[in-house]
Amino acid sequence: SQILLGKMIASKNFRGGIEVVRRINNQVARLKLQREQVLELLNSDVFQGVQAYEEFMPYDGQFRDNIIIQIKNGPVDFQPREPASPLFFNMKKTRMMPEFQITQEYLGESIHTAFLAPMWKETLEAVSNNTSSQIFPLGGRGTSAFGGWGASAVANVGTDRNWCGSVMAQANWYAFGRLAWDENLGSADIAAEWLKQTFTTDEAFVTPMTQLLIDSRETVVRYMMPLGLHHIFAGNHHYGPEPWYAPEGCREDWLPRYYHKASADGIGFDRTVATGSGNTAQYPEPLRSQYENIGICPENLLLWFHHVSWDYRMKNGNTLWNNLCLTYDQGVREAEAFVEMWKAVKPYVDAERYAAQLRYFDRQAKDAWWWRDACLLYFQTFSQRPFPSTSPAPRHKLDDLMKYKLDMDNYSTADITKLP
Repeated sequence: SQILLGKMIASKNFRGGIEVVRRINNQVARLKLQREQVLELLNSDVFQGVQAYEEFMPYDGQFRDNIIIQIKNGPVDFQPREPASPLFFNMKKTRMMPEFQITQEYLGESIHTAFLAPMWKETLEAVSNNTSSQIFPLGGRGTSAFGGWGASAVANVGTDRNWCGSVMAQANWYAFGRLAWDENLGSADIAAEWLKQTFTTDEAFVTPMTQLLIDSRETVVRYMMPLGLHHIFAGNHHYGPEPWYAPEGCREDWLPRYYHKASADGIGFDRTVATGSGNTAQYPEPLRSQYENIGICPENLLLWFHHVSWDYRMKNGNTLWNNLCLTYDQGVREAEAFVEMWKAVKPYVDAERYAAQLRYFDRQAKDAWWWRDACLLYFQTFSQRPFPSTSPAPRHKLDDLMKYKLDMDNYSTADITKLP
């Protein structure tokens, strides 16, 4: 439009000039609005879990026809477990598509095995069970109520021969592609397909390894951030636990303490309408009531939505503190079992990939202990409660872990020889 206007001025031919000027004004107004929105966003508490909803809902139905809103699967930032973003339930007049994360920024990066199809299905099913919206539409198949607008994911490849840092990380690329084609596929079916195409069709390998992949994400959640805990990883590169991370001058909503809220009276982020940030009001019924009411809130999201007393009784009869300890313990046991399962399938894997993945499974089990000890010993300074009698003794000392700093950039795999 600007080039056309320049030609019109040069030739002194202003036919259609009003329309050209109108287009330029529209573009200027749009850019000014975008600038104001970005500046406002940069000065807000993006990560408290309500910001995206507050930013975008007022514009529902006002976006141009060629706009698709790309929405993260949860309201914060690709945490090991988040509730589905409330925008999926509420934006009725705007085209939208989900954004997942293939790269495991918060799930042990390329070292830990964490098959993410169950995580993504969790979001898709939460939305489909509570709204008519279908948010994972597929290219050309037209199955979506939103017309098949697309799907997206954050991913990265590197210089490794397998592209992804480990062979198991490839499974998440495959899973995203398969779900993007058919969101009704089961996670186990996708896992088995990938294993057969990557290793062998022998069921003696495929059956146990399919189960390992299906269990892996939940295992990672258990030894990292169970019961709805989130954002308690190390600063900058995000590898390993650091619930105490608090460098001077850092904005509060980038710090783990902003999210875990650990204190003498309990732990967890209160997002209720009654006493907290009000995030629960952004969900439709029955989710709104389920998340608001601590008695019926799903326990795997309990500390996401509620600040809970250490002595609160869980459904299994344990106190919150004991349950937290036992859940971390379970995650450690499961990670250790991955090592033994991989050893059992050695006859079905070539020597190079077997050795490389064994090294990673072994490190994952050690990292599970690192996470378990760091988080429980740190939270114990607030709870002032002993470990359950059945919990094993920590392998690390809290002081040592708090002094440890992993020298690592955002583009490299952690050097496992230098980890605790």
